[in-house]
Amino acid sequence: MPTRRQILVRAAGATALLTLHHSAFAAANPVQHATAITRVYGDGMRLVAVAIEYRDAISAATLDKNACRVADRNITNTYISDSPTGAPTASGRYLILELNPDDAAALLTVKKGRPANQKGDPAKNGPGKVGDKADSAPTLKPASAEISMGGDTLKTDSAINLVFDDFKQYEFADAATGKTVRYNLFTPKNMEAGKHYPLVLFMHDAGVTGNIVTAPLYQGNGAIAWATPEAQKDNPCFVLAPEYDEIIVDDSSTASNYLDATLNLIRELVKNHPIDDKRFYTTGQSGGGMMSIAMNIKYPDFFAASYLVACQWNPDLLTPAMKNLKWWITVSEDDSKAYPGETAITEKLASFGAKVARGQWNAQWTADEFQQAFTKMDAEHANINFVHFAKGSVFKSEAEANAGGASGHTATWKYAYNIAPIREWIFRQQKS
Repeated sequence: MPTRRQILVRAAGATALLTLHHSAFAAANPVQHATAITRVYGDGMRLVAVAIEYRDAISAATLDKNACRVADRNITNTYISDSPTGAPTASGRYLILELNPDDAAALLTVKKGRPANQKGDPAKNGPGKVGDKADSAPTLKPASAEISMGGDTLKTDSAINLVFDDFKQYEFADAATGKTVRYNLFTPKNMEAGKHYPLVLFMHDAGVTGNIVTAPLYQGNGAIAWATPEAQKDNPCFVLAPEYDEIIVDDSSTASNYLDATLNLIRELVKNHPIDDKRFYTTGQSGGGMMSIAMNIKYPDFFAASYLVACQWNPDLLTPAMKNLKWWITVSEDDSKAYPGETAITEKLASFGAKVARGQWNAQWTADEFQQAFTKMDAEHANINFVHFAKGSVFKSEAEANAGGASGHTATWKYAYNIAPIREWIFRQQKS
């Protein structure tokens, strides 16, 4: 039986062999690049993987994948692939290190926030007044990582931003309103000749107002969720995400001229792209949802359906012409403005004759639980569906629950766009 000293010597020898093995391998097949891979979640963009590219193909038999470490991150899975974002393969030129997206260092989105009102109470702090210029858009940390491999250290030298990179940036000068709309546009891949596709308009909240045109894409997944490969597989669509440089709606239920400028942009896009004008959809969180409501009031026949997240509006401004609108509303009971606000709006639409379905859901449910709850509500065949997350369920920790201010409001956004059956319901609607 080996002594403890013999065991330690053997272990040290194994470690030395591992280092030498990697060094020898690296000399014969050197690393070419290391690429950071990011993904956008409900609370922003996160660094989720590193792809290490070798000159020649590698396999599990020729490389010890466990020799890798990533500074300040936890590796959850390793595999070999034939592309930096590909599936596992028996051999390939890329070693993929998947990282825990919940690591403290994973989040790349840096929010600036808005100053509190004079009383210092962020819960009562509105977005400002319509037309106010603002620079509150979040920024991004560089997507980079440092990798240790045996005795070698390398750093990522490029980044691939999943889905985010598929959007293109443009400007539209609207002669009718004098507004210039800067926007992001996702175009479906492999479009069929002669076929027309839906368009989803996502409008950001007031906290993204500014001049960084891509901010609506990385601040959360309100735009990204519709453009992922999984979403596009069943519902290929265009996704439009404007970036506004001023407050577009305020708590007095007033909307800026960006309302018409944005709709004029959609009309212009229809002229140049195969977009189905019977399947325009609008969605937005907070201020973006408020603008969606304002658009529905002014032009009740423009959109086939709307997904309204954590927003409100003066119910007295709604009209009987809106009773047949197709709306899905998601709000949290912890939202001191939007929850009572949307409750009042729902009651107003019901008074006009709209058919309403209501449900209390839990933001922490699994995909199967969301599907079951959706199926139950959908069976009511309502045109207005009002879901409120149960009190406390939008918080994962006691610290989140005790954050105060508008935490219940903003926490809703982290979950609302992840619920696949709601997105499916939106796509089922179309204008006659």
